[in-house]
Amino acid sequence: MEIERKFLINNYNYKSLAYKSYHILQSYPSTDENCTVRIRLCDNKGFITIKGRSDEKGLCRYEWNKEISECEAKELIGLCSKVIDKTRYIIEYKDVVIEVDEFHGDNAGLVMAEVELPTSDYSLVIPEWFGKEVTGDIRYYNSQLLLNPYKNWRLDNDL
Repeated sequence: MEIERKFLINNYNYKSLAYKSYHILQSYPSTDENCTVRIRLCDNKGFITIKGRSDEKGLCRYEWNKEISECEAKELIGLCSKVIDKTRYIIEYKDVVIEVDEFHGDNAGLVMAEVELPTSDYSLVIPEWFGKEVTGDIRYYNSQLLLNPYKNWRLDNDL
């Protein structure tokens, strides 16, 4: 079970806080609302992930993840017509790990933080550089960013 909250970023100091970063390419052979299949290439490691439907708050959902070869990931991504391209920055903050995704291509300008939580009622201390919470807003799901990229819908009040 994945328990996760998402936030927009209100300043770009996160890069100086990151202890590592890596490039991600990912595609979605299936974006069914009940079951999403994702293929991801993180630098030179491949992964296949299956995610279930989110709960009513968009906080929790089933997630299954398996490492596959770089070659398999490239082949599977090649079957898809669209790809998410982003750089991920990893930050340790208090007792959680924050993943900040800086999107490229059709989603350039979008920078979003994701925090995986140990429980759904976990009391997260929110860093001052977090902006608006977008947990449960389907527009910010990576699979939806392929269908309707950020460049098509971004609004000044979302930044």
